[in-house]
Amino acid sequence: MKKSALQKARAAYQPKLPIALTGPVKVVEGRPTESVADQAAIKALFPNTYGLPEIRFEKNNTPAPGKPVNVGVILSGGQAPGGHNVICGIFDGIKKIHRDSRLFGFLMGPQGLVEHRYIELTAPIIDEYRNTGGFDIIGSGRTKLEKKDQFDKGLEIIRELGISALVIVGGDDSNTNAAILAEYYKANNTGVQVIGCPKTIDGDLKNDVIETSFGFDTATKVYSEVIGNIQRDCNSAKKYWHFIKLMGRSASHIALECALQTQPNVCLISEEIEAKNMSLNDVVAYIADIVATRAADGNNFGTVLIPEGLIEFIPEIKRLIGELNELLGANKEVVAGMSADQLTEFIFGHLSPESIAVLKSLPQDVARQLMLDRDPHGNVQVSLIETEKLLSGMVKEKLQANNDFAACGGKFSPLHHFFGYEGRCADPSNFDADYCYALGYNASALINAGVTGYMSSIRNLVKPAVQWIPGGIPITMMMNIERRNAEDKPVIQKALVRLDGAPFLKFAEQRDDWSHNTCYIYPGPIQYFGPAEVCDQPSMTLKYEHK
Repeated sequence: MKKSALQKARAAYQPKLPIALTGPVKVVEGRPTESVADQAAIKALFPNTYGLPEIRFEKNNTPAPGKPVNVGVILSGGQAPGGHNVICGIFDGIKKIHRDSRLFGFLMGPQGLVEHRYIELTAPIIDEYRNTGGFDIIGSGRTKLEKKDQFDKGLEIIRELGISALVIVGGDDSNTNAAILAEYYKANNTGVQVIGCPKTIDGDLKNDVIETSFGFDTATKVYSEVIGNIQRDCNSAKKYWHFIKLMGRSASHIALECALQTQPNVCLISEEIEAKNMSLNDVVAYIADIVATRAADGNNFGTVLIPEGLIEFIPEIKRLIGELNELLGANKEVVAGMSADQLTEFIFGHLSPESIAVLKSLPQDVARQLMLDRDPHGNVQVSLIETEKLLSGMVKEKLQANNDFAACGGKFSPLHHFFGYEGRCADPSNFDADYCYALGYNASALINAGVTGYMSSIRNLVKPAVQWIPGGIPITMMMNIERRNAEDKPVIQKALVRLDGAPFLKFAEQRDDWSHNTCYIYPGPIQYFGPAEVCDQPSMTLKYEHK
């Protein structure tokens, strides 16, 4: 393939590894673990992979000779910068163990395993994708590995290729599936190891032992660059309010990180809105008051950051969505084949009076999206709901009823943006290039250690890469039971923005100043070459969390 000058230079970049992974390693086991909640239920569901110890790797001065190993890798879910480096790290790691080791990539996600579609990833292929963005080396998909027939079908090709370990690179749902698959293969004595790798730009796959998911650093830097560009334009034209929706369905980490990097006039944090029990009208009033205050100072412009999943955190709408999910999930066969009008009639006939009132209060297109537009798993497709336009429209109505706003010469001209796909396949930042390579290389060490049901873990990430601490965390340690599509399911607990956490507290300390004054920061593009303080810094979220 043809490459730009930057791509050629990036191909030559050698990711940095923790010192412990630069040679043979030995396993240091910690204490047995337990799940984050619902311990008895998770233990009953995962009797063969529950209670495993944490693992830390240290240098081994008396290594045993390595043996060849065949490994399969799957990219699952949405793209995230650095995925290619995870695969490069696995490849280099297993080749370091033994030069005859082989790596097979299953095409277009978990479905490639089930349908036996794969390629062998050889050195020439791997070298084409080092330090590049995207998942195009093997593609990705959203098929869930949950059923026995999928496991058994995958086992056929695993045995045919002589694969003894499978690495699943994905978010919380994909790694939940990895845990289920590991338990099944262990229970049936297949000899197949399953290792997970923490990926999601949303930043909601993290905890005390998984400090961040890969891709978050790059994506937020890409979004912050563009937000900074918009703010520079905003401060130049001085006549527009920019409503910017950002990725992050289940948590507001992206919006919070971008706010810390750019200092907008308004940034909504979904978790705070839920905690304060704010209604949709409360949220609108909060924005409108800031617009009016700035207008009184002669500033008819500003920026508003909105998390993609905001609508699901507004309590009255969250209750409505919960009722809709339970109703439609419990009546799949009843509603199958219904026309839109029939389904609407069915829904209005079964919702609580409170939820019906909320549904009727929403714009017709938003109400329709909540009722009718569902993804294959039955979830509301919140990314399709134009929350930024919903809020700006309601703010405009409130300002029109505000006589003081007009009297002070207030003007409100909103523009709208949604930053999503722009950040998912960017060339990884140096941090993500290093982190992802280390995660993949570390996965090869977990494979060599013979463990299964573990997630690759690299810790101490605010330090230089050579000081990072590699190891493995039992996936069951992160799990709890949640209600999904009218059923109780074991899932990895999502990490939401902690309102008592350092990143949020830092934001909350400054936001009043940002709202009334113009304090914009313009971060500029990701830098790959230059001093470490410019090129190798982790996200501000990570810095504040581990100060």
